[in-house]
Parts: sequence; structure tokens; C-alpha cells
Amino acid sequence: MVGIGSPLSSAIDHMYGERFSDTMTAIVARQTRNSPNGIYFPGAQVMATVTTPRSASVERTTLETSISVDLCLDGSGQTEFDTGVPFLEHMLDQIARHGMIDLKIIAKGDLHIDGHHTVEDIGITLGQAFYKAVGEKTGLARYGHAYVPLDEALSRVVVDFSGRPGLVWEVPFTRGMIGSFDVDLFVEFFQGFVNHALVTLHVDNLRGHNAHHQAETVFKAFGRAVRMALTADPAMAGITPSTKGTL
Repeated sequence: MVGIGSPLSSAIDHMYGERFSDTMTAIVARQTRNSPNGIYFPGAQVMATVTTPRSASVERTTLETSISVDLCLDGSGQTEFDTGVPFLEHMLDQIARHGMIDLKIIAKGDLHIDGHHTVEDIGITLGQAFYKAVGEKTGLARYGHAYVPLDEALSRVVVDFSGRPGLVWEVPFTRGMIGSFDVDLFVEFFQGFVNHALVTLHVDNLRGHNAHHQAETVFKAFGRAVRMALTADPAMAGITPSTKGTL
């Protein structure tokens, strides 16, 4: 591992005209040959760890809800929730732990009516926080996917941090309620998220007959797909992952 500021790191900085510490937590791999300062690495990969956590805080208040989200995309899966919607909190915990995201969400909503506004607005505010935390997408993998099983259930999630909101949702829940939670609200959550994170998201539950398992595999797969998409791609260091040159 090459430490920031080490002689080898400085040599690589000189060769490529940039500092490794400019952007985000990342693993940057370089293959170098015949460098201008005489250092020669035949087919070697030079690794550097850069630590600038990507984080954001967003507060959103309407006549129906008041939501605050604090997140760190380069976290360890730590969570704190107070939303009044226990099953959604259980699902959000899956995103954090499988996405290695530190996540705090506090929500006050009109739960005396039902959970619709609260769940949807949490999705919206979480999407806004993601958009803010991700920032420039230079050097990112951009795309992520995951298959996750849980006993009889299997779900697939594919995400593209494309800058274009879109949701394809194919989750045939086998019942309408999980405890007191209306499963129709899951699509509202994800629709709010994609609209404000500006991502394209495909969610498919491929099999399963236990609705709890169906939901849990979706959220675990989502966390893992997001984690993949937001990982630095060594081959794309300093490059926007789009032929358009912008996302």
C-alpha cells in the first residue's frame, strides 16, 4: 500500500499530474511503464488509499412530514432511526449494513392518517442526501447490481447513477401487509428515491412466497448494488463514466 505523501506516492503524483487525495475514499490502481522520473513498474499495480468521506445532511419539511437524513457513503453500516414506521426502519437497516453506509433518519409524519406520506418523503429525502453526497461521479463504477437470496426468496437489483431518474419495479408480493406495513408503500419509497437521487433502478423479485423475505432481499440487494456502483473504478480514475463526458 502506498501512503499519501510517501516518496512513491509523490513520484506517482508527479507522473500523473494529480493528487490522490483530491476526491473520495477510493482505491486507485495505476499501471506504469518508463516513467519520466526513471521509476519502472513492469505490469505493476500501484495502490493508494484516499480518505475523504462522502457525506450529506438534508432536512425536508412539508405540511405532512418533517424528515432529516444524515448519511456517510464511506461508513461502516451504523444506523439510527426514529420514523414511527418500524418495518421500514428494519429495511433501511439492510441498506446501511449491506451498503456500508452510516445512516441516521429522523421523521415526524401524519401517521394518524397512514404511512404513505412518511414513507414516500423518507425516500425523497434519502434520495436528496444521496445526490448531495455522491457529487461528481468522476472515477466511479457508476453501475451496480446484486442478487440476494433469503431462504426461498431471491431478488435482483440493478442501479445506474445515470443522472436520469427511472424505476422499473417487478415485485409481486404474496400478501398486501407485512404486519401493519402496507407493501404498496415500498414502490412509493423507491420512486421518491430515484426521482431525487437521479438514478435508474431496476428491482425484480425473482421468486419467493414469504412477503417479509421478498422485501428483505430487495433491500439487501439494493444496498449491495449501491455499494458496487459508488466504488471507485481503478480504470476510470479521473474520468467521468459516460461517453457524454457528464452525468
